[in-house]
Amino acid sequence: MGRIGYFFLYLCLGIVAVFQIFPIVWLFLFSLKSNREIFAGSPFALPQEIRWENYLAVWEGGIGNYFWNSIWITGVSILFTLLFASMAVFVITRMKWKLSKLVLGLFMVGLMIPIHSSLIPLFNMFLNVNLINNPISIVLTYTAYNLPITMMILLGFYYSIPKEIEEAAIIDGASLHRMFFRIILPLSAPVLATTAIINMIYNWNEFVFVNTFISSDNYKTLTVGIQNFVGQYMTDWGAIGATLVISVLPILIAFLFFSNKIVEGISSSAVKG
Repeated sequence: MGRIGYFFLYLCLGIVAVFQIFPIVWLFLFSLKSNREIFAGSPFALPQEIRWENYLAVWEGGIGNYFWNSIWITGVSILFTLLFASMAVFVITRMKWKLSKLVLGLFMVGLMIPIHSSLIPLFNMFLNVNLINNPISIVLTYTAYNLPITMMILLGFYYSIPKEIEEAAIIDGASLHRMFFRIILPLSAPVLATTAIINMIYNWNEFVFVNTFISSDNYKTLTVGIQNFVGQYMTDWGAIGATLVISVLPILIAFLFFSNKIVEGISSSAVKG
């Protein structure tokens, strides 16, 4: 490809980047406006008066608690999902037993179950075991729903791991548990980073389950807590914009720090040995 080709390539990439970044910049400027500026002026105009108090208002409105709930619920759910999925894929791909294909198929069936079809059965189940309005119900739901897609991504990578690594570990006297935690999991770091980001995006932005299972403000996450800034007669749109900016930041930071791991993990999981 010549210089002209590279020029047009980078030009196209630059245009795409502008379209990708513009909504984030627009949202940030939106969060610094008052209701009067939002509705009276142009939606693309710069704020006439920067209103940092919008961020103070949402913090005083309890967004700190919602933010913390989103962090720990997302984090615990990702930890459980990666651990259980890794264990299941390790047993299915690296061990020989008769029902391995059947068990894998049962897990993959989870990919075909729509979220809304299971909402009422899950609600009844959690109601019977007193887990309604309990964050444990959210963690269990996120873990279960993310297992199939996480396992599907891990499958290709686990199949590509050379058998010689396990044979050498067994010769050195490593137990099954030690081989998994000391050898297989560290080797899986790139693909685990990929699945962690995918899980984070889903858990962080999920609304339906939290809105259905949680009623107390003490356990609500950001996606549901934002409703507190929507009133019957008056809505503080600047405060809602500030809440959205705060909710987007963790996802952007995660992509900035783990973007290389994501590409490496996708490449690794696509190879089957």
